[in-house]
Amino acid sequence: QVQLVESGGGLVQAGGSLRLSCTASGRTFNQHTIGWFRQPPGNEREFVAAIRWNSRTTIYADSVKGRFTISRDNARRDTVYLQMNSLYPDDTAVYYCAADTGIILSSIRNDASYDSWGQGTQVTVSS
Repeated sequence: QVQLVESGGGLVQAGGSLRLSCTASGRTFNQHTIGWFRQPPGNEREFVAAIRWNSRTTIYADSVKGRFTISRDNARRDTVYLQMNSLYPDDTAVYYCAADTGIILSSIRNDASYDSWGQGTQVTVSS
């Protein structure tokens, strides 16, 4: 397991942008898949985006495709970003990052595939 810390959440108006960061504490990402999930108020946690650290393969939920971008910090090797543009009020949620190794492609969207989770960061989009 790896300790993960998210940052960058906050309050933003509809149409605005935020960048979330997910940093591994005390180690670097290597064979990991890093995913972003979110839990809107009163709803279950849902997949947002994921990146395979080595291959840089990225996958997005349809609801965020074209608006959100997941990327890795090539210099630091311990941080993944989620750039969120054109935010809607429906994007309001607690956002979590998660990581694990050995996740097969067909399981990347499943939160049960990840064994390390951050504490979450609140994103609120006002209308």
